[in-house]
Amino acid sequence: MFGIVNFEIFIMTAILLNLTPGSDTMYIISRSISQGTKTGVYSALGITSGSIIHTLLAAFGLSIILMNSIFLFNTVKIVGAVYLAFLGIKMILARKTTAPEPKQVQVMLHRKIFLQGMIVNVTNPKVALFFIAFIPQFISPENSSPLPFLLLGLTFCVTGGIWGFFIANFSSQSTNKLRGNKNVQFILTKLTGIVFIAMSIKLLKTKATQ
Repeated sequence: MFGIVNFEIFIMTAILLNLTPGSDTMYIISRSISQGTKTGVYSALGITSGSIIHTLLAAFGLSIILMNSIFLFNTVKIVGAVYLAFLGIKMILARKTTAPEPKQVQVMLHRKIFLQGMIVNVTNPKVALFFIAFIPQFISPENSSPLPFLLLGLTFCVTGGIWGFFIANFSSQSTNKLRGNKNVQFILTKLTGIVFIAMSIKLLKTKATQ
């Protein structure tokens, strides 16, 4: 149907791949542990939105240009790594907050968290590489329409989003009492910053030939 083959196998494989810990999972967990459920959920939404953008780019062939251009690949990779490092350093240098933030400020922060998650995902060329390598295996060779790619990509994004919401909630609830202590929360924020910097270093090691 719609040029898609072995859709059931795709669903099972997509779920298993989403369950496998990766950089996106680590990002969501780190945010949730240090800043709570809402931050984790907005991070998951941002990551999922980034995956949707990768799906659209790959479906219309733009990701192939990225994969075939070493310069463009490295440029996107460096931008993503620098951005992750920036977020990490910012969290490490952050001071303790004592007063609760007004609702309007919280809404602005959640939008910011969402955009940060989306940027982190979009600027990871490994995601584009994955979509190009994985999804075409489940599309009929005779089909030249972008529709099956879009449907499979969006399906993968939905399963990934559901998993992201789950780990955001689980990670947050598991460390809820710890975050209740301002000193512990302060330390968790610093540790999250260190994780982000480690992720940026790992991203820099990514090669276009992978």
